[in-house]
Amino acid sequence: MGAAVVLVFLVLSVTFNGIVTPLVILSSLIFVPVGALGGLFVSGEPLSISAMIGMLMLIGIVVTNAVVLLDRVETNRKNEMPLIDAIVEAAKHRVRPILMTAFATIFALIPLSLTPETSSLLISKGLAVTVIGGLLTSTLLTLIFVPVFYSIVGKRKKHIKEEI
Repeated sequence: MGAAVVLVFLVLSVTFNGIVTPLVILSSLIFVPVGALGGLFVSGEPLSISAMIGMLMLIGIVVTNAVVLLDRVETNRKNEMPLIDAIVEAAKHRVRPILMTAFATIFALIPLSLTPETSSLLISKGLAVTVIGGLLTSTLLTLIFVPVFYSIVGKRKKHIKEEI
């Protein structure tokens, strides 16, 4: 998982031509273990290899949600839009696609998470529960935390540029 985060960071750094926006994007990953482990706890599932694979999947899914949001913010900023206006406009236009993809994934995994104990798919139940729990917390909190964090970092970044 650590290697996955490093590789994602490298790709994002090249894509966004810097490290500030990729760090803000990766900050959304702090909510993954909360929801994933919480889902496992609530469902009574043990932490297994399939659950760990689910957490690995979540890294990609959660980062994609944050990229969808902040790519629009960065585009707005390049078009000379003020920081707060850029964030509000991006949030208005990107909340629907982010929620649609997250809920589509969650609803697709619900049957797998409800697998009976006697099924041969039981090993995948931990993966489904992990992804569902991680997506619920990280998607909802990403829509709140990432824009707020970006606005704080964006204001600081502006002050640093003015001092130079």
